[in-house]
Amino acid sequence: MTAQQTHTPKVVLDTNPATGTAVAELNETDLATLGERMAKARQAQAVWAAKSFKERARHIRMMRSYIVDRAEDLARTVSESNGKTLTDALATEVLPCALACQWYSKNAEKALKPRMRPTGSLLFFNKRTQMMRVPLGVVGIISPWNYPLSIPFGEIVMGLMAGNAILLKVAAATPSVGRAIEQIIAAGELPEGLFQHIVGSGSKVATGFFENGIDKLFFTGSVPAGKTLMAQAADTLTPVSLELGGNDPMIVLDDADLERATNGAAWAGYQNAGQSCGGVERVYVVEAVYDAFVDMLAKKTRQLRHGVGCKGFDVDIGSLTTAGQLRTVQQHLEDALAKGARIEAQSRPVGDVDNGFFFPATLLTNVNNDMLTMCDETFGPIIAVQKVANEEEALQRANDSNLALTSSVWTRDRKRGRALAARLESGVTTINDHLYSHGLSEAPWGGWKESGIGRTHGFEGLEEMSQAKMVNWDLLPAKRNLWWYPFDQATYKGLLNALRFAFPAGAGQWLSASLKLTPFLLGKMFSKWKTGD
Repeated sequence: MTAQQTHTPKVVLDTNPATGTAVAELNETDLATLGERMAKARQAQAVWAAKSFKERARHIRMMRSYIVDRAEDLARTVSESNGKTLTDALATEVLPCALACQWYSKNAEKALKPRMRPTGSLLFFNKRTQMMRVPLGVVGIISPWNYPLSIPFGEIVMGLMAGNAILLKVAAATPSVGRAIEQIIAAGELPEGLFQHIVGSGSKVATGFFENGIDKLFFTGSVPAGKTLMAQAADTLTPVSLELGGNDPMIVLDDADLERATNGAAWAGYQNAGQSCGGVERVYVVEAVYDAFVDMLAKKTRQLRHGVGCKGFDVDIGSLTTAGQLRTVQQHLEDALAKGARIEAQSRPVGDVDNGFFFPATLLTNVNNDMLTMCDETFGPIIAVQKVANEEEALQRANDSNLALTSSVWTRDRKRGRALAARLESGVTTINDHLYSHGLSEAPWGGWKESGIGRTHGFEGLEEMSQAKMVNWDLLPAKRNLWWYPFDQATYKGLLNALRFAFPAGAGQWLSASLKLTPFLLGKMFSKWKTGD
């Protein structure tokens, strides 16, 4: 018997983090088969890449129909595996997947079709250039547990519409969502092997991807893990797209609509139990409206309910997804309180919260820059609010971070908001809103600094899923270019006249260079090389 036949797969258990009960069991992938899987993916990719955008779109629309028909089942799967509420799962996971199918199936050709490049100089009047976007080949995706459905699925659709094969590895904490993705993809009736779901350790799978020649890796996760993957990728110069952490600021100006601002802060800070890399963590409020803002947000925080989100609709905030993340959030709160922070308000529990990884929505004030929650990513339902003198101080504090994923400005003056948004150091800035833009398929997503490199979503995301290729040709049946052999004094003077023709000191020099260059060009381009044979 072969080693593959005697391999006993390890069972991976998916446990509901809100209740502690088992959700599903999956077999871990035998990573010794990655080479075979890669070969199968390449065969399928060659078939898939030959299809037109219209043909690919037909398969993607079949997936969209499956998502719409089974929206409630998918929301429940996400809720039970991740811990978020059913409403949250439907709004931020299922709906964006359907939107992604629609947008990419309609716009991929527009983004990736060949384009002619304008001629740059009269010296090259006979040359034409076309820019093409060609598939990468086999793309690896390693996705996180905070949005286990919508993050990888959007990337899968981008990759497929660009003509690639996909190897997906979902987070170890949410493997049953990976199985749900398998079922969605199956509804699209793709060539066998074009999409494959790998179950196993993220670091081992990544190593396997690199060893077996993955053409590009898309990773969403922590900064340290992203740096490790980038270092690994350097050995083979494998391109990577990294969407890493965030410690996102929200700036509230003195003319802000405080009702909307506090509603937005509550949602973007506490949603998904705060486990959004683009969620609100730091809020800088101009002192003229600081007290009113804190009072309003505190009242709304106290009205929120945390509890088991998969059992009904009387809960606003579900549980955190892992025990490790719960410890991190607890550590950040303890650190803040030890350094002088004050808890202004917290959400109230509903039902049995003793068996899950629950943490109340927490509003902090009296914070300073030495606290972990202000200088590091908390990734939990804590909003820290700091008073600032004016928008310039708010801007300085917001930009004082090694993370730069998203940010937001809240003001009734849109011109003022756009001006301040342009100065914020982040890949995404929204005005009078926060976090939602990840659900816009047309809007690029990604950050600066240690928040990552590359972009997903939109035209930029489709381009990341392809290679740039330039094709250039000659309009004339010329025998030689101006600068080709054989060299002689005439060649030298011809090049000199070409330079003066392109960049003349005056009309006289241009006319003189033109008269000398034309016969030389015709002779060089259309005469045979005299070899003396």
